[in-house]
Amino acid sequence: MCRGRASFPVGERAGEGRSDRLAASLLIRPGRDADAKSIIELIGTCWSQYPGVRMDVDGEMPELRALASYYATRRGALWIAEVGGEVVGMIGVRRHEANRWEICRLYVHPSRHGGGLGHRLLERAEAHARNAGADQLVLWSDTRFERAHHFYEKRSYVRSGPLRVLHDISHSLEFAYAKPVNGVAVLDAAAAASAVPRLCVILSACVAEGAGVAFLPPITRDAAQRFWQGNAKDVAGGIRILLGGWVDGVLRGTVTLTLAGAENQPHRADVENLMVDPCGRRSGLARAMMSRLEQEALRSGRTLLTLGTRAGDPAEHLFRSMAWQEAGLIPGYTLRADRTKADTRFFWKALTQGDRV
Repeated sequence: MCRGRASFPVGERAGEGRSDRLAASLLIRPGRDADAKSIIELIGTCWSQYPGVRMDVDGEMPELRALASYYATRRGALWIAEVGGEVVGMIGVRRHEANRWEICRLYVHPSRHGGGLGHRLLERAEAHARNAGADQLVLWSDTRFERAHHFYEKRSYVRSGPLRVLHDISHSLEFAYAKPVNGVAVLDAAAAASAVPRLCVILSACVAEGAGVAFLPPITRDAAQRFWQGNAKDVAGGIRILLGGWVDGVLRGTVTLTLAGAENQPHRADVENLMVDPCGRRSGLARAMMSRLEQEALRSGRTLLTLGTRAGDPAEHLFRSMAWQEAGLIPGYTLRADRTKADTRFFWKALTQGDRV
């Protein structure tokens, strides 16, 4: 599986060293209604790690008594992970609406954290949803479950929409997470902040390959995080529009539109940091992101876009094919990865309302 090259440990699969040992005795099978006792015990054990989170099965979650049937009636499925006959993990998935599918009740016993089991369960549920025609995956996670948030964010989910109030005995509030299976989405401030782990992976992989972005290799984790956290702040402040692009459920690309702040340039914006990591290339993602960016520029009232790209890079052909006009070339404008000077070619494009799709 291609994950892209990075110049710092990105933690994409925490605990993979234990995964091989776990796989030797692990069984992931369809869930059964007869698993109810083990399911309730597993969820109770996981919830016990968080003060104030309490279970009332019959009062608030009676479906746990026959969970396999519950998901089956909702066009969904349930899986159980066993080691030596002991239930150590579970996950469910169901059709939410139209082609949106919801990931439900992903739990891994605390003694198995860091072994890769959560990844395997999520991959099973996501594959089921994709095969059933899902074009978007959604889930909810209690605001107290910080470990789960980090896990979902590494798996390319981003915050989506307002908090959900459950009015239960645990006084639960839940974050919504979502991601397209394939496609481009605008990231608001909350989504941009939650996307930082994956955006750092993309930036690191592109810098390692010598891409003409603002950094030279090697880039540190801290530098990448500061960069994207700053972008999220600018999104919140209305200075930038940030897009993400997904391929097969993984956040693989990004591009930024920086809105001109000058009083006499309310119609202008700069396209910056078009990046697609090595695993997402030749999928049409860069073109899709640029097309969506032009639409978002029009929505924000921008009708003149500018950008610069290193002369001779593949992006130059993309821009020309999308009717961008060359403005000129500046020799030695940037440095390559080997610290030699490189030329930069500048482009511009005028947009009209007829360009909006």
